[in-house]
Amino acid sequence: MDRLLARIAQPAFVLRIAALAVCLLELASAVWGLMGHPTEPYDGVLASLYRRMGGDTHDAPFVLTCLGLVMAFAWHFWRIARQRHLDHPPRHAMRHVVLLDALALLVTPGLPFLVTVLGALILNVRRAFGFALAQVLINVVLYWAFPSEAQRNEQLTAGLPWWLNSLGLAISMVALHGMAFGLGRLAATEAERRRWFQAMLAEKDSGERLQVEQLRYAERLSMARELHDVMGHHLTALNLHLQLSDALLKRHDETGAAQAVEKARLGAAGLLAEVRAAVSRERESQRINLEAALRTLAEGIASTQIELCLDPVAQDLSPRCAHALLRCVQESVTNAVRHAGATQVRVTLIEIGEGDAMQVRVQVDDNGRGTRKLREGNGLKGMQERMVELGGAMRVLRHHPGFLIELECPRFA
Repeated sequence: MDRLLARIAQPAFVLRIAALAVCLLELASAVWGLMGHPTEPYDGVLASLYRRMGGDTHDAPFVLTCLGLVMAFAWHFWRIARQRHLDHPPRHAMRHVVLLDALALLVTPGLPFLVTVLGALILNVRRAFGFALAQVLINVVLYWAFPSEAQRNEQLTAGLPWWLNSLGLAISMVALHGMAFGLGRLAATEAERRRWFQAMLAEKDSGERLQVEQLRYAERLSMARELHDVMGHHLTALNLHLQLSDALLKRHDETGAAQAVEKARLGAAGLLAEVRAAVSRERESQRINLEAALRTLAEGIASTQIELCLDPVAQDLSPRCAHALLRCVQESVTNAVRHAGATQVRVTLIEIGEGDAMQVRVQVDDNGRGTRKLREGNGLKGMQERMVELGGAMRVLRHHPGFLIELECPRFA
């Protein structure tokens, strides 16, 4: 039940159900009117123009035209008011909002309330506020330019001056669209906070994954040192004692003792060589698996599609290299999700160079808003400093549209 209620309480679900309800009500009203029963006439801009041309708003062609506009409004509203559009606004979001508002005003002044809520959700705060303010002005202008029948009768019976009528309408519109703007911004802020926490949690999980890898590395290194310091010492001492025993026993037991001691000495020497070889192999295998930490980061961010294209070298990096690259990728990905509104991020890791000059190159490419004028903030400076410390470099290959960041550092730094 809690999951169902949480699903129902999502802004996208509420707005789409509201648009569907309006569409069904208008459909039922149109069918009822076409059957000859009295219904409330449409009172939008289109109805005012039609009356000025001498038409009756109960005419079947006019009712069907308005019904078609309501259906077009509901379809377009349903298509735009998706959860993924609320998380990542579609391209030209303002155009979609203006089109919806035009359709709503043509039919009835009640529908623009939903458009204001939608605008507050998918537009940035300045555009959303400007749109809500424009809604108030548009309604006041339409009140005098294209009044409905009810408004005409109200003006005649009230006998109030025009400026008082306009003031009363403006105050009511401010209250209506102000509430719509506030509701939309509350939902938008909550969605932004949710994306921010999601990105932070993914960053934390990937960091913990890398710490686990580093702990394993430290444990393996400690075991290698223990093997060398303890077993190597004892085996070397055993070998020296056996050599001494061999020299002493040769004075008393010519053949048997000499052969036994010689075998023991050779066995101890062989065991010592095997221990040293095992220690050397263990030291050479002390590498960090960066791929696991990056996949944890990608899986932790559900609102953005993060694609990983990783060379097998990602599973065999030095601890310093893996740590620096993870922190830089975390910074790039979380910035793309939280600030740039990216819907897709591609992380590519390849190996370049040969021998001791082998380098790891990482590119982080997102389709976010980017910036026309690049300004180095703390994030970019931090990535640059991490790469320079390892003898590498960080470059911004593109900053509009979206960011393309390239990182390079020695594999065995």
